[in-house]
Amino acid sequence: MSEAHAESEGVKHPYHLVDPSPWPFVGSIAGGTLAVGTVLYMHEITGWLIPIGVVLVLLTMFLWWRDVVKEATFQGVHTPIVQLGLRYGMLLFIASEVMFFVAFFWAFFDASLFPKEATGFMWPPEGVEVFDPFDLPFLNTLVLLLSGCTVTWAHHALLHGDQRNTVIGLLLTVILGIFFTALQAYEYSHAAFGFTDGIYSSTFYMATGFHGFHVIIGTIFLIVCLFRAMAGHFKPDHHFGFEAAAWYWHFVDVVWLFLFCCVYWWGG
Repeated sequence: MSEAHAESEGVKHPYHLVDPSPWPFVGSIAGGTLAVGTVLYMHEITGWLIPIGVVLVLLTMFLWWRDVVKEATFQGVHTPIVQLGLRYGMLLFIASEVMFFVAFFWAFFDASLFPKEATGFMWPPEGVEVFDPFDLPFLNTLVLLLSGCTVTWAHHALLHGDQRNTVIGLLLTVILGIFFTALQAYEYSHAAFGFTDGIYSSTFYMATGFHGFHVIIGTIFLIVCLFRAMAGHFKPDHHFGFEAAAWYWHFVDVVWLFLFCCVYWWGG
């Protein structure tokens, strides 16, 4: 939004101090409920807290981000300085996600580079039938790399004020993200090893499964951006929500390249 609009809404300085919000408190309650519910379910005590926690988390996400969209699009409080702070915040978030995956890769390389007696001093462990990396995994790699191209196309169109191609690029990216998830589910259903069949299956499903979860989150992120682009919320000089989604999606692309090269190709 323009500075004039910001002035009309009572924003007298470029730094935005958010109004008191209930969502951090509600979000902590929701996250705690989900975490406790998961622990109770794993100990076979009860499972009824998990759906409650999931609903509370989703509700908090929707209402909190609704307020952020209002601040950015209609209240004019996301000044250039505020947007810069948001960019730093998103970069730090992605950095924390990188370390999240580093832990999984660390476990995988420890088991594969230094095979133990439990794996027969070999990797992959004896008797484990791994995936052919140039079958479905390679197709999934092409799908995800193509989606990186389409989201970049959408961003380029947005910077030039081309709403039509922005929407088309985002729509194609969403379709490719859904296609990737469907292929991943199909691959899992045809795996020759289960979730608890040893260190190979544990590291494989932990790394690829959490990546798949990130793809689903990124796809939802992009679907929201698609509807916002169709509504005309994004401007060439004011579209941090789209930028954040694109950065997140490229992060997902890069992680998959590491997974393909290390887990599927080298580790198989």
